[in-house]
Amino acid sequence: MGVAVKKKVIMDADGMRRALVRIAHEIVEKNKGTDNLVLVGIRSRGVPLAERIAQEIDEIEKVKLQVGSLDITLYRDDLSTLSYNPIVKGTEINFDINGKNIVLVDDVLFTGRTIRCALDGLIDMGRPKAIQLAVMVDRGHRELPIRADYVGKNVPTSTSETVELTLQETDGCDEVYLGEIR
Repeated sequence: MGVAVKKKVIMDADGMRRALVRIAHEIVEKNKGTDNLVLVGIRSRGVPLAERIAQEIDEIEKVKLQVGSLDITLYRDDLSTLSYNPIVKGTEINFDINGKNIVLVDDVLFTGRTIRCALDGLIDMGRPKAIQLAVMVDRGHRELPIRADYVGKNVPTSTSETVELTLQETDGCDEVYLGEIR
């Protein structure tokens, strides 16, 4: 595989903020409020996105939702083929997920394999009433029958392109880049 060398900004900080506000409104509307609702971000960039969505929902509904973080490292289906020792950052879900409506949050939806791992991880912790998916970018190319309920931006890509999302909390700026693999 080549290296992504050419990058184009396809979503700036304002676009990301507007998308998160819209997603927060859609979550509240679809769930008819916030009763029984929790957010779980997939490490690493899904966690700050989940926290931002929770903050937007608090501004809309004046309700502080519980937010957890899920590390899917040990659920990966390619774990045995990785040549490095994976770093497990830990799952922090300090609330009971049984009977909850969970909105799982991630940055970029691609093949669906990360989401499958996250579903396995959540189901190992309990039996939620429902699991919904929110992503900032859906780039297509699914290998599994998984789709997002809430999408910040659909970005049709080729397999020779990359989508990279940066966040203020982890990278110093909010942007989504489309890159070409050379």
